[in-house]
Amino acid sequence: MTEPTDDMQASTKLYRLLALFANLGLLAWVALWQLKLSPHPHLSPYALAIAWSIPLLLPLPGILAGKPYTHAWANFVLMLYFLHALTLLWVDGGERWLALVELVLTTAGFFGNILYARTRGKELGLKLKKLSEVEKQERARFDKH
Repeated sequence: MTEPTDDMQASTKLYRLLALFANLGLLAWVALWQLKLSPHPHLSPYALAIAWSIPLLLPLPGILAGKPYTHAWANFVLMLYFLHALTLLWVDGGERWLALVELVLTTAGFFGNILYARTRGKELGLKLKKLSEVEKQERARFDKH
């Protein structure tokens, strides 16, 4: 795992820790949930633990390396778990407390990821072009022809 560098501001380090804790915590929670806390009675708990962990493993190398872009797109993966938690909170009284923990970890991961991506991206000078700049470049490119 890459440690935060000295050029990071204190808030960026805090956001990174929040993102790391939440993403790794959610990964551990999903596995623990499927294997021990509430295994499915008719399906293999190992298969379910693996299936529920795979999406979280996709952005993990970039998150561990502290890449702002990976933190940003990892939120799309977290939405699966966010919706899962909300659905269970609504329909399944027996697993509500499990879903609540999942919702808290997912929400913390979302905010940690986006705040880290934004602050670290600014520190590194990464930014998206403004739409008006893109339009001017496109217009200039096509007006030449």
